[in-house]
Amino acid sequence: MNDAFESATLANDDFSIITDTDAALEPLNTAAPAPAQPNGFERLGLAPELVQACTDLGYQQPTPVQNKVVPKALLSEGAQRYADLMVSSQTGSGKTAAFLLPVLHTLLQQRAQEQAQERTERERAAAQALARGESAPKAPKRKDPTSARNFKAATPGALILCPTRELAQQVANDAIDLVRHCRGLRIANVVGGMPYQLQIAKLQNADLVVATPGRLLDLQRSQQIKLDRVQFLVVDEADRMLDLGFSDDLAEVNELTSQRRQTMMFSATFAPRIQQLALRVMHDGGQHVQKIQIDSPQEQHSNIEQRLFWADNAQHKRALLDHWLRDASINQAIVFCSTQIECDGLATDLQQVGFAAVALHGALSQGIRNRRLMALRAGQVQILVATDVAARGIDVPTITHVFNFGLPMKAEDYTHRIGRTGRAGRDGLAVTLAELRDRRKISDIESFTRQRIAVQTVPGMEPRLRIPPSDPVARAGAGGRFAGRTNDRFAERRSAAPARFDARRDAPRPDQGRFEPRSETRFDPPSEHRPAARGWAERSGPAARPATRPSGFTSLGRSDKGAERGSDFQPRRSEGGHARPQVRRSPR
Repeated sequence: MNDAFESATLANDDFSIITDTDAALEPLNTAAPAPAQPNGFERLGLAPELVQACTDLGYQQPTPVQNKVVPKALLSEGAQRYADLMVSSQTGSGKTAAFLLPVLHTLLQQRAQEQAQERTERERAAAQALARGESAPKAPKRKDPTSARNFKAATPGALILCPTRELAQQVANDAIDLVRHCRGLRIANVVGGMPYQLQIAKLQNADLVVATPGRLLDLQRSQQIKLDRVQFLVVDEADRMLDLGFSDDLAEVNELTSQRRQTMMFSATFAPRIQQLALRVMHDGGQHVQKIQIDSPQEQHSNIEQRLFWADNAQHKRALLDHWLRDASINQAIVFCSTQIECDGLATDLQQVGFAAVALHGALSQGIRNRRLMALRAGQVQILVATDVAARGIDVPTITHVFNFGLPMKAEDYTHRIGRTGRAGRDGLAVTLAELRDRRKISDIESFTRQRIAVQTVPGMEPRLRIPPSDPVARAGAGGRFAGRTNDRFAERRSAAPARFDARRDAPRPDQGRFEPRSETRFDPPSEHRPAARGWAERSGPAARPATRPSGFTSLGRSDKGAERGSDFQPRRSEGGHARPQVRRSPR
């Protein structure tokens, strides 16, 4: 019996041993977690405070443009001067951090050196006082920069220029987020439309100033800021800054900061003409500038889907927009318009049908623009109806759709518009609504981007109009989408009444504006389809003049033009017998 008990005990012991062995091997069979990758910003040689700020913001690895720009923007060992950079990269690729990080890193280093030098001088002064048997001198008391008696003109070490107020505020906010762990660095934002006294107070002891050119030059002329100590000049959206509207201001800033050590220009598009202008701002005429191009505007946005919908008229286009805005997949969207009036009208219409929409354009005060942008970022506004003032600088991650209700004036602005969605690797959708009269602009956009925009239709809302084959844009291709299409209605009209269409050469064409000036040297003799105006004599020559010139009519300087228009200006006798012109207004 004891033997049986011992054998059973041995069996139980063996079982327990086997079980313990499996438990010990179980952790070995489980796949070990992958080791965390080191922070990529540390490899760039940035200050620990900036690396910690990037980690807090959720950025662990730099983008391609940051990997290439940051090392070249910093002063490498053995280098005698900073490198001037001209960087071109797509929207949403991280260009803002690409120029903020190296500038802030250099300012931190300089501030640390100044503090170390001041500490050394205080220690030396304390040692000398102790040797003389005196008490150590006290540190100077910090003065209140907001007090008028302590006012001193700001002397920033770095200057960032932006073409729009919204972009300047966005860059300033990003800079403030990056210096959250840096002591002693002050960021100031200077834009138009804000109170002067508030901005002057913020400029005190500012190390980095983000400004628009107009307000910056106003403060400089009033001796509120001095630019003779600027070491780093950054021009964001350089293609817009170097355009005709800002070229004079930028030239003045270039002269005021001629002693700077580095110049950097960033943009998503750099036309050849803009590059020639940019080289004039660089040191030595741009002989030592380094060009960095990550993604050209012609490259396909991998995370932004582009679609094109043709509309017959304005009502049809408005119906297509209403159909798209009711899509449940939209989180937030931007609807771009061509004019400020169209922007206000569309925003009002959307509000009346129940959408949380607001308008944003340059005619609004800066306070209203700031509040509406804050509401957009806070999620209180779903649809932002804006002009091209919002095509740059709006960085809201929750914007999932961009609608081009009105096409941009310049083809390169299309790239900036659709870049408001799909930010930082997210997916986005860009929808363009165009009428047949906009086919030239669509062709220009496709030529600039070297991409075909996919044409789609909404079931039940297909366009009915077609472009005739004789259209010059259709013959040119217009992207090849209208080739081979015919229009029976146009063909029937041309074959049925060719004489009538040929005779009415003065009638405005469908693509001709109402107020397009007519030629002053052309004179069409009266025909059976266009009788001569009553009261005017038919004369040979470049223009027809009235047989009896009424008094007072020549003072308007329109006697020749009035003869051409015929029925537009008719001399009419008043009760006193004096002749005066009669203006016939065309119905609206």
